[in-house]
Amino acid sequence: MAVEKGHIYGIDGPVVFLKGKTHLAMGEQVFVGEKRLMGEVIGLTKEQTTIQVFENTTGLRPGESVEGTGHALWVSLAPGILGHIFDGLLRPLTHAVSEEKWKVHITVSTGAWIKEGMVFAEVPETASIVHRVLVPCNVEGGIIWTAADGDYTVREPLLRIRCADGREETLCMESRSQIHVPRPVRKRYPVKTPLVTGQRIIDSLFPIAKGGAVAMPGGFGTGKTMTQHQLAKWCDADIIVYIGCGERGNEMTNVMEEFQKLTDPKTGNLLMERTVLIANTSNMPVAAREAGIYTGVTVAEYYRDMGYDVAVMADSTSRFAEALRELSGRLEEMPAEEGFPAYLASRLASFYERAGEVETLGGSRGSITIIGAVSPQGGDFSEPVTQNTKRFVRCFLALDKSLAYARHYPAINWMESYSEYAEELSGWYEKNVGEHFYRYRGILREILAGEARIKEIAALIGSDMLPEEEKVTLEMARVIRLGFLQQDAFLKDDAFVPLKRQYQMMETIVFLYENCMELASQKIPLSVMKERGMFEKEKGHLGWKTDTLD
Repeated sequence: MAVEKGHIYGIDGPVVFLKGKTHLAMGEQVFVGEKRLMGEVIGLTKEQTTIQVFENTTGLRPGESVEGTGHALWVSLAPGILGHIFDGLLRPLTHAVSEEKWKVHITVSTGAWIKEGMVFAEVPETASIVHRVLVPCNVEGGIIWTAADGDYTVREPLLRIRCADGREETLCMESRSQIHVPRPVRKRYPVKTPLVTGQRIIDSLFPIAKGGAVAMPGGFGTGKTMTQHQLAKWCDADIIVYIGCGERGNEMTNVMEEFQKLTDPKTGNLLMERTVLIANTSNMPVAAREAGIYTGVTVAEYYRDMGYDVAVMADSTSRFAEALRELSGRLEEMPAEEGFPAYLASRLASFYERAGEVETLGGSRGSITIIGAVSPQGGDFSEPVTQNTKRFVRCFLALDKSLAYARHYPAINWMESYSEYAEELSGWYEKNVGEHFYRYRGILREILAGEARIKEIAALIGSDMLPEEEKVTLEMARVIRLGFLQQDAFLKDDAFVPLKRQYQMMETIVFLYENCMELASQKIPLSVMKERGMFEKEKGHLGWKTDTLD
């Protein structure tokens, strides 16, 4: 195929213009200038072609050539992704994937008929994860040759097949996938299983479903990155894809340093061995932020198709939206609310809606859970990015500045947060954790809601004038806040709390609450209950003394 070329007419930051008619296609990947900077066609008219460049355009000059590739923007997928850090176009920042040899076990034999999505080889990518090499999409045929088990690079041939039309194709470990087009699946399932995080406020009050989409908005200093780190460390996903989109470079460095030291509680191996880091930090070209988001979810789909549960941490989608706003401004498009482009909602939807639990083309079951941090300026949740994100997620974990400044972590506001997955997951919790789980959950939420209502009254008449039942509600809300919702990430026994223990803690709280309310109904003052030690903590222990309840 002949290579289409054009010449640069104008440069505006990461946006490059070609004057005159070209035969480049919308969305086509191109190489720009003598340095062959990677770009993508984002606008076409009879008079002009517009290209966004994903690299620094400093030194680029008008007159330099632009070379088309004939295909849309894609990334190369193969063993060697896990445990490493990449830029937004999946170019390795730490190693050379193509030169490494992998121990390959061929799982099919000559004469067999293979279809798209089937596993034809297995590679121990890390000590934790077996990489299942899949037949590419739209490929089907009979095997006429297989390589012997052994060590191969990702581009060495492993299979040769003859398609139904007589053509022959050679398959290797490396495959290509377009980042803007979701990888196909056989069917989608409704959510039925929670993503267990070990964080009490999430698992018990605002559960996340495997295959769900979650927004985590919060102003500066509310602990978005820290909370995502905790989820990445402890959630029961098989693979973690962490996307640093426009955040500070030192945060990505901290992720790498921490994950390389942490032991995975599931396998006993290093946590980094099942983690992929996509880095588009604040000092990197702004146009690459958009690509980085879609690259991350494409990698997640790749491992999902192998039958794994994948969790995607995007930190943060606000920087992605700001990149859209900057590029839209350079293109002189009509701005919408707060200068964001009118297509902001559709771009956010194209990211979050790639979450889900599916049956893959190969017949296995896998899932992608997307947890996207949002950074509204000043912590204002009414701004466009937060509001548009709420349209496409079913779990909303609102981070609160006042809680963070009070050293209450995770700083999730229990009044503003919600999870629409709670009802759908109730059957799983009652079957696998405890039959009263949702009753206890409801009582804890009622107590916290009652606290907010009673505080308004207490501010007017004084807390001493409240009925004893309401005094008990305030005290129990304090117990829930300090003993259940607050969690210490640096304390080994508190960083991750199993669901069974969360259930027992809720059971203890509900038992204490119901007993105190019974005593209050008998006109026994709250002060007398405290004298009996009913609300005391054992020193250095997270639970309450049950002997005081007898």
